[in-house]
Amino acid sequence: MRIFVGSLAFTTTEAELRQLFTYYGHVERVQILTDRETGRSRGFGFVEMPDATAAQAAIEGLNGRSLEGRFLTVNEARPRGEDRDGPRRPR
Repeated sequence: MRIFVGSLAFTTTEAELRQLFTYYGHVERVQILTDRETGRSRGFGFVEMPDATAAQAAIEGLNGRSLEGRFLTVNEARPRGEDRDGPRRPR
């Protein structure tokens, strides 16, 4: 299951995020998205856990939890393109 993690502190690392989720089960992959131009964290990322039961437990256990002074938003990731208004336009 792919899990969306939002409201991350810009200083949170992928290793810290992995450690947080490992408490609930095996973590296959962690990715914090970064800005293409600056390389700075965009404040959200994704965690992939192969066991759906463990992933659901992580969602329930971590949603709303404080990490580095920020309250996390944790839920099942929606497929890319869902609930979007169309293609992204360059700024």
